[in-house]
Amino acid sequence: MAKKTINNDVLLSNIIKGIEEVKGNDIDILDLREIDNSACDYFIICNGNSNTQVSAIVNSVQKTVSKELKDKPWHVEGMENAEWVLMDYVNIVVHVFQKHIREYYNIESLWGDAKITTIQNKY
Repeated sequence: MAKKTINNDVLLSNIIKGIEEVKGNDIDILDLREIDNSACDYFIICNGNSNTQVSAIVNSVQKTVSKELKDKPWHVEGMENAEWVLMDYVNIVVHVFQKHIREYYNIESLWGDAKITTIQNKY
C-alpha cells in the first residue's frame, strides 16, 4: 500500500499550530530547498523554557499533526532529557530546544544560506 504524500505547506502550518498551542518560543522556519545536499526541505526550530515545556511542545506537535493529517514522525530523538528533541517528518525536521541549549548550538548559523522566516508569537 502506498503512503499518501502530505503537502509540505499543510504539514508546516500544523507543526506551527502545535508549537503555538503550548506557547513555544522563537519559532524559525529554515527553507533548505535551495541548498545542495540538504537532508530535508525545512527545519523548524523553536524553544521552551524547561524540559517540561519542551516535552509539551513535542507532544502537542505530534497530537496536532496526527489529528489533522493522520501522520506521525518517522523518528523522534531526545525525549529522555528533553533538552533538544528532534522530530523527523522526512521533508520537515523539527528541533525543539531549551533556550540555553539552542543558544549554545546555534544551528541557524550552520545553515547560513537558508532563507529564515521568523514566526511572531501570538501571545
